[in-house]
Amino acid sequence: MSSYSLVVFDWDGTLMDSTNGIVAAIQAACRDMDLPVPSTSEASWVIGLSLESALRRAVPDLTQAMVPRFLERYRTHYLLRDPDLRLFEGIEPLLADLAGQQIRLAVATGKSRVGLNRVLAATGLRDVFDATRTADETFSKPHPAMLNELMRELDVEPERVIMVGDTSHDLNMAANAGVHGLGVTYGAHSPQELQACTPQALVDDVVALREWLLSRVSG
Repeated sequence: MSSYSLVVFDWDGTLMDSTNGIVAAIQAACRDMDLPVPSTSEASWVIGLSLESALRRAVPDLTQAMVPRFLERYRTHYLLRDPDLRLFEGIEPLLADLAGQQIRLAVATGKSRVGLNRVLAATGLRDVFDATRTADETFSKPHPAMLNELMRELDVEPERVIMVGDTSHDLNMAANAGVHGLGVTYGAHSPQELQACTPQALVDDVVALREWLLSRVSG
């Protein structure tokens, strides 16, 4: 059994219950601009990618000239739902327990730096994480750059790292970086999509996530 000293978390759909808000904001922005509205499954599939990559996939009719207006509408709709966004129940004590065991904690997210800093401040978790990477600072998932940079910054070998995420983008990034992946099924992608990425395991809720991680970490 592997013993991990660095746990890297995705943000949306893994730590924060924001999947529905992101999907609704993408769909509402499309309606505002008279663009074809992606289905819930199409919009949720792109969660975790950089915004540019997500829009190319979810809104293929969006031209480059339309992007600034679309982003303005998307952010407006997303921020309207912001007060309702919450961490999944049990995430804060899980992070506290991991940190209490001297486990290094990090975030690798498709959010922008501005977006991640905003939610870190809102949740009070800014000082919990030893390092973070966002999609506008380096390559988007599933490119391994986020994980490679985090491992270099924190001086942790790949065999001591576990990447936790709710999408195939997270798990494919882990595989591309040579680290283990752990899938959570309560986010954006289906268990079948996650299992196809051959993670170490799939967990269905934060209780199971806590049990799996705490039995496999060593600071």
